[in-house]
Amino acid sequence: MTATPEVVTRYFDSTARQDLETMVGLFTEDAVVIDEGHTYRGTAEIRGWKDGVASKYEYTTTLISSEHTGDDTYLLVNRLEGNFPGGVVDLEFRFAVAGDKIRHLEIAP
Repeated sequence: MTATPEVVTRYFDSTARQDLETMVGLFTEDAVVIDEGHTYRGTAEIRGWKDGVASKYEYTTTLISSEHTGDDTYLLVNRLEGNFPGGVVDLEFRFAVAGDKIRHLEIAP
């Protein structure tokens, strides 16, 4: 596994703690998140995503793999287990970082 940037590690840590303020603060003002076919632009929409759709289930994550895929881009595969339909899923988290912030995140099966 490739070393993961601190900002990505902090994203997963703050998500696990349900610390919305810290999680939103990890994104650039103009960041983009793509999840379940929806695109969220900027920190206000990202806050709404995480506070709404992304918070309706409780789950734990286990890191399966991580890969540095290019300049400032990373692919992490996490296994989520929780109270959502199916109960277990492996998801790809594709991050693009800018310094100590996340500028792009795409989550997909």
